[in-house]
Amino acid sequence: MGLAMLIGLACSGCALDPIHARQAAATASAAQERALDCAPERSDACALDSPYRALADDALERSTPTAPVHYVDLIERGADSLLLRLHLIRSARRSIDIQTFIFSEDDAGYLILDELVAAARRGVKVRVIADQLFALDDAALYASLARAHVNFEFRVYNPTFHKASTPPLEFAAGVLCCFWRFNQRMHDKMLLVDDVIGLVGGRNYENRYFDWDDAFDYRDRDMLAVGPVGAAMRASFDAFWQSPYSVPLSRLRDVAGNLLAAGIDAPRYTPHAYRNVARVAELSRQADDAQFIRDRFLAQTMRVGRIDYFADAPGKPAPATAQRASTRALVGLLHEATSEVVLQTPYLVLSSTARQIFRDLHKRTSPPRIRVSTNSLAATDAFYVYALSYKYKKRYLKLGFEIHEFKPFPEEAAEVITAYSELGDASSTGSATRARERPKYGAAPLQRHGVRVGLHAKSMVIDAKIAVIGSHNFDPRSENYNTESGFIVYDTALAARLRASILRDMEPGNAWTIAKRQRTRLLGGASAAIANLSAALPIFDVWPFRYASSFEFEADGENGQCRTMAPDDADFPACYRDVGDFPEVDLPLKTIYTRIVTAFGAGLVSIM
Repeated sequence: MGLAMLIGLACSGCALDPIHARQAAATASAAQERALDCAPERSDACALDSPYRALADDALERSTPTAPVHYVDLIERGADSLLLRLHLIRSARRSIDIQTFIFSEDDAGYLILDELVAAARRGVKVRVIADQLFALDDAALYASLARAHVNFEFRVYNPTFHKASTPPLEFAAGVLCCFWRFNQRMHDKMLLVDDVIGLVGGRNYENRYFDWDDAFDYRDRDMLAVGPVGAAMRASFDAFWQSPYSVPLSRLRDVAGNLLAAGIDAPRYTPHAYRNVARVAELSRQADDAQFIRDRFLAQTMRVGRIDYFADAPGKPAPATAQRASTRALVGLLHEATSEVVLQTPYLVLSSTARQIFRDLHKRTSPPRIRVSTNSLAATDAFYVYALSYKYKKRYLKLGFEIHEFKPFPEEAAEVITAYSELGDASSTGSATRARERPKYGAAPLQRHGVRVGLHAKSMVIDAKIAVIGSHNFDPRSENYNTESGFIVYDTALAARLRASILRDMEPGNAWTIAKRQRTRLLGGASAAIANLSAALPIFDVWPFRYASSFEFEADGENGQCRTMAPDDADFPACYRDVGDFPEVDLPLKTIYTRIVTAFGAGLVSIM
């Protein structure tokens, strides 16, 4: 009875009835602005002059169906990524298409919304699709967006019970009544301007993705591509836009109610008040400065040839019948690896498909070297996911993985985090926003204070000649549940640049090395045998002596002439010091907590 009541309460009036849906849509349409801030005869919609326009024209002119030409750039800094987005939005002449998993109500999120509405008012057709679970939570804000301008459209992907917000009761009901549908999320992150300038990667619209958070920032990566690959991006976006999973704002129950209550005379959309006004103003100034953009970005832009855009279809099918485009593309690349795979993922929890691929690679007479950059417990904000990766570390090491876990205060963080700190106080994310962002995750307390950095980039380099950048985490969720997208670039120069970036994140100042720990004299092989049995159990994995540990490089070491090396090097014990399972984590009990989670979490691997 209790379960039935819970589901019944949450599902009451799940879909907006057709009459009120039409009324809400008509109200929004009648209230929409139609005037333009740019003279209609201007074919460029009064766009900002951008040096990327010349690159786009050159790429399209030089490209042929069999020999495409693209200009690309890797965007490593968070603040640079936000600056570039701002510039590209202002330079749009015809269209802007955006897909995102998270859209937060903080300075970064508000700034992008304001800029998109401003572009629409110039005459640019703007379309946005955001996954509902972690997108905007304010029905009144959505209502103002619905009537912002005739050129601006916002759709929500897979809304729970046809609402913009999901209170805890409805969240639980969604899991209980409609688990498969509730668990299907749009994880894509894509920006496309005028069908020719595209940006993909791991960043969402939230302060922490742009080094603007005062507590936790992400080490992430985007790739800019200018050229004919934009056509494939547009085709994928159109498929999502036309999908029944993408719901117009006026058909969301809480937004429709707000629209009908406000009527056609509701106030027009106005730009937001920012918490850090000085920082936003300086970024805005830089975005308008063509020479600054040219010096900051175009000097490192590279010309390449073939780029493939991989993307899942909306409503990703059930595992039993799935033809998952993103996973299929990556599986094919891994099967062809011969010398090296360099992988960066925030969550080292491999799917059964990935494990089989790496087992096959490891069985070869000359297996490729597998180097992995991922999060430590101290660096991640996904505590439960890390617990599962911790359970299977021995499995990964036995497959030949060289694992490097990112530190919460890496040496390069001082440059990354403080690049724009002189522009003002960085405390621009409210605790209420952070609380909603990750309801099922959590970060472990640390021994030191400061702005923590967690790895969020999803990238791979195969045989130093193929580069992959996108939203795919190489984990079970990305394979089975989330829709994902990204670029595959066939170019040795770009692959070398991406490889160097990932390897930098593996350097001793930025990461700990994971290696087999020395056996205790007391238990020795018996401990290893018991640990194997315990890890194989789906429930009670509680043996406290683990196969692997974290190691800190010591330059002076035992012989005073140490160098960085792989764990299988004979000199490794002399140059690396065992610092335990969870270095930098403040509470020793986290060891116990993690093992509790691993003990009962094995069955959750496919959905974490």
